[in-house]
Amino acid sequence: MRSHRPSRLLAPLLLVPLVSGCFASGGGADSGSNAEGGGDGSRLRVALAFPPAEGLSPYGADATLLSRLGVTEGLTALDANGSAAPALAESWRRDGEKAWEFTLRDATFQDGGDVTPAAVADSLTHATDAKPAPAALAGVTLTVKAQGDRVVRITTAEPDPVLPLRLSSPSLAVLSAKAYADKNRVDPVGHATGPFELTGVNGATSASLDRFDDYWGGRAQASGIDARFIADGTARANALRTGELDIAEAIPVSQAASLDEETRRDTATTRTTSLLLNASSGPFEDAGLRAAARAAVDTSVFAEDVYEGYADPSAGIYGPAVTWAEGKRSEPVGRAAADKPGGDTVNLATYDNRPELPEVAQVVKQQLEKAGFEVKLTVREYSRLESDALEGKFDAFVLARNTLLDTGDPVAVLASDYTCDGGFNIAQLCDKDVDHAVAEAEKTDDTAKRQAAAMDAEARVLGSDAVVPLVHQRIITGVADSVQGVILDPYERTLVGTGTRR
Repeated sequence: MRSHRPSRLLAPLLLVPLVSGCFASGGGADSGSNAEGGGDGSRLRVALAFPPAEGLSPYGADATLLSRLGVTEGLTALDANGSAAPALAESWRRDGEKAWEFTLRDATFQDGGDVTPAAVADSLTHATDAKPAPAALAGVTLTVKAQGDRVVRITTAEPDPVLPLRLSSPSLAVLSAKAYADKNRVDPVGHATGPFELTGVNGATSASLDRFDDYWGGRAQASGIDARFIADGTARANALRTGELDIAEAIPVSQAASLDEETRRDTATTRTTSLLLNASSGPFEDAGLRAAARAAVDTSVFAEDVYEGYADPSAGIYGPAVTWAEGKRSEPVGRAAADKPGGDTVNLATYDNRPELPEVAQVVKQQLEKAGFEVKLTVREYSRLESDALEGKFDAFVLARNTLLDTGDPVAVLASDYTCDGGFNIAQLCDKDVDHAVAEAEKTDDTAKRQAAAMDAEARVLGSDAVVPLVHQRIITGVADSVQGVILDPYERTLVGTGTRR
């Protein structure tokens, strides 16, 4: 019986970069990290594409909203090379195969309490007990204990060589004990550790944040943030163009030309748009028909035509923003011969939160129909599709997936999306050879060897034809001329930091 655990993934996610120059900065040379903000800067007006969908729970997609706005952070962060970097933990060491010790820096919660080992242990234990579990903890059992005045000891049931990477996940943000006072929900308002404190939320419409002056990384240069949640990409672009906003994320490519060149920044990301084919039921249970669908899709048209150059042609599950992948990539393994479609009807679905996806799906529909398939296309808001997709109710699904969002570990997305017990297995793939390759990669400690094992597993996944990578997305961020220090993060975990200002 395959286990499906919703991963709530589609929004970008967590942590303010902690090393100067971690990521590219829009509108100025300052990356926004550890900047000693000296003045009472203006408030930032920011538009995000995805409204809160889970009551700002830190355990799902809403965790991204909190991290991108500089509210939350965890023990570690991701640096520009995809390695674990210090955050609330200033250092760590491995103690045997199953235990790690993290030494905390001096930091304060936004409600005034100290970030102590006991507080961290309590916060992470709440995450391990959450139902459903955060995607970063899929298949992982943690025991967290305070050890002395500064050390947190984390023990895993099985060896976990990438635990520091895992703890960088936005869904593992550290919150104070007051955040868990209500046993029915986790409340991040005023209980996090980042440079900006969430002070009010107006449903799915807007939120207010004030600068947290006692932030360990330095006083933010902006006095606060007025955030709006605007799902319509054209509306975000219009609001930026008319001066209502300072920063607008995820500008649609169709609106890029409407902005001055100086106000748009495009960033290669670790997000890949793919066609997922249901391998357990419907027409694509037949590996030959999956191969036929893959052969019918001309991926060369998406980067230049649909994304108008704001994307890179498909290379695999991991795109060019994953800089180490290309030299380690190998040909797909185990691919079946293509069968000729015989008028098979395909139920294809996608969502409109990312405005290019309906057009991508329309092109896929036309290409499949040209090959002999009959295709019915369904387009809805993502929140109205996810449960059906995870339950395998669609034959095919166009998905934009950030391959390093949940943990920063390249193996994690393969385990989550393409193994029998994967928590986000929209493709419904259950293949013993794929599971074996992923399991071998998960056991590998050495970074370079783990990357190579991930690419071997990728070759097995691609050979199943349950996924057809279409294009690697570049994100367009709208930045007003007056704004400096916007964080252009390829992992989509951060947007504003201590140096973001106008």
